[in-house]
Amino acid sequence: MNLITKKFIRNSVIYTIAGALPMASAIILLPVYVEYIKSASVYGALILYMGFSLLVQVLVTYSFDTSIYNFYHDFKHNRAQLSVFVSSVFTFILLVSLGIGAFFVVTGHWLFERVYGDDQISFYPYGLVAVVTGVFQSLFKVNSSLLQTQERAIGFLIQNLISFSLIASFTIVGLHLFPNELTGPMLGRLFAVTISGLWVLFNVYREYGFHYNFNLIKSTFGFNHPSLIYQIMQWFNNYYDKILLKLYLPLESLAQVGVYDFAFKCLQAIEFVLTGFYNSFFPKVLGITALQTEKRTTVEINRYYNGLTAVTIILVTGCIFIMPAVLQQLVDWFNRPQYLPVIKWIPYIAITYLLRSFRFYVAMPYASLKYSKPLPLFYLVIVTIKIAGMILLIPKFGIHGAIIATWVGYIVEVTILFFGVKNKFSIQFNAFKLIVAPLLLALIIGGIEPLFGGTYPLLLHAFYIFLGAALLIWAYRNELKAFEWKKIIK
Repeated sequence: MNLITKKFIRNSVIYTIAGALPMASAIILLPVYVEYIKSASVYGALILYMGFSLLVQVLVTYSFDTSIYNFYHDFKHNRAQLSVFVSSVFTFILLVSLGIGAFFVVTGHWLFERVYGDDQISFYPYGLVAVVTGVFQSLFKVNSSLLQTQERAIGFLIQNLISFSLIASFTIVGLHLFPNELTGPMLGRLFAVTISGLWVLFNVYREYGFHYNFNLIKSTFGFNHPSLIYQIMQWFNNYYDKILLKLYLPLESLAQVGVYDFAFKCLQAIEFVLTGFYNSFFPKVLGITALQTEKRTTVEINRYYNGLTAVTIILVTGCIFIMPAVLQQLVDWFNRPQYLPVIKWIPYIAITYLLRSFRFYVAMPYASLKYSKPLPLFYLVIVTIKIAGMILLIPKFGIHGAIIATWVGYIVEVTILFFGVKNKFSIQFNAFKLIVAPLLLALIIGGIEPLFGGTYPLLLHAFYIFLGAALLIWAYRNELKAFEWKKIIK
C-alpha cells in the first residue's frame, strides 16, 4: 500500500508540473512579446491565429485525447488488439487532418473574410500555417493522454518538457529574427510542434506497428461524438470573445484584442497555481466519492474546495496589487507604451477568477459520477448566452463589455451545472466560504475600481488585500479560535 501511495503521489506531482508547462510558457514569453512585438495589433493578430489553430486541434483530435483513456483499458490485456487500436487511432487522426486541411485550403479564404470581416486576418499564409500547427498539436495531445493512461509519468514529463523547450526557444528565435512580425512566432511554433508531432508518430508506429481498422475506431464514436461537441463548445466559450472584439470594435480592433488577451496572460500565474493545487487534491476527491453508496459532498471534500477558494482570494488580491507594477516596469524597460492600457483591465479580469472558484465545486459531481451526457446541451446554452451578451455589450462598452459578458457566463455556468446534477449528487457547503466571500470581494472590486482605480491605484489595491484578509479571517474565525497558537509560538 505504501508503494502504491508513493507512486500515486509521485505521478500526481509529475502530471501537475507537466500539465502546467503550457501556462508557464505563456508567462515566460510575456516579456519576450513586450520586447519584440512593438504593436499591440500584431500581438492581437497572433492571438487570433493561435485561437484558430486550437480549433483545428479540437477538430482533428476528434476527442480521442479523451476517449483513449477509457478504451485503452478495454484492449490492454490483448497486445495484438491494443496495437491495432492505438495505431488505428493515430492513422484515423492523420486521415481526418487531411480532410480538415483540404476543407480549409478550399474554403479558408472565404471563411476568414466572413468571420473576421476584413483582410487584416487572412487565411493565406498564416491561416494555413495555423492549420498545420493545429494538426501536429493534436498528435501531441492524444499521445500525452495515451502516456497518462499507461501511467508512464516520466515519459509524459520528458515529452512535455521537450515540447515546452522547443516552443519557447523557436518562438524567441523567430521573434528575434522577425521582430514585430507574425512570421517569427507563427513559424517558430510551427517548427516546434512539427518536430514534436513527427517524433510522436515515429514512436507510436515503431511500438504498435502501422494499422487501420475503421470498424474498431467506429465503435468508439458513441463516446467521441458527444465529447467532440462538448470540446467545440468549450472552444467557443474560451476563445470566441476575441473574435467578437475584432468584429464589433470599429477602431483599432486588433490592438484591442491584443490588450485584452495580454491582460489575461498577465494573470496566468493565478491559473498556474490554482491548477496545480486543484490537481493535487482532485484524485483524492474522486477516491472519496468512489467509495460512497450515496453520492454526496463530505466535510473533507468541502475543506479542499474551501481551501481552493481561500487561495483564489489571496492570489487575486495579490496579483491586482503586484501585476500593474510589474507590467509598468516592463513597459518602461522596453519603452512599449502601447501596452500601458493593459494595466487598467487587470483588476476586472481578476474578478473572473473569483467567480470561477465555485465553478470547480459544481463541476466535481459530473466527474465523480462520469455524468457527461448532458454537458454538450448545457454548454450550448451557456455559450449562447455568453456570446449573445458580448454581441450586445461589446459595441457599447468595448473590452469592458466582453469582461461583463464573461462574468455573466460564469454565473450562468455555475447555475446550470448546480441544478443539472443536484438530483443525482447531494451538495451541501458553507455558503459564506464558497460563495459569499469571493462574490462580495468581486462586487466591491467591480464597484469601486472605476471610481478610484485610476486616481489612487496603489492605495486601493492595498485595500483589496486588507479586505480579502478580513473576509478570510471572518470565514475561518472558528478554525482560528480552535488553533493552538501557543504550541506554534513555543
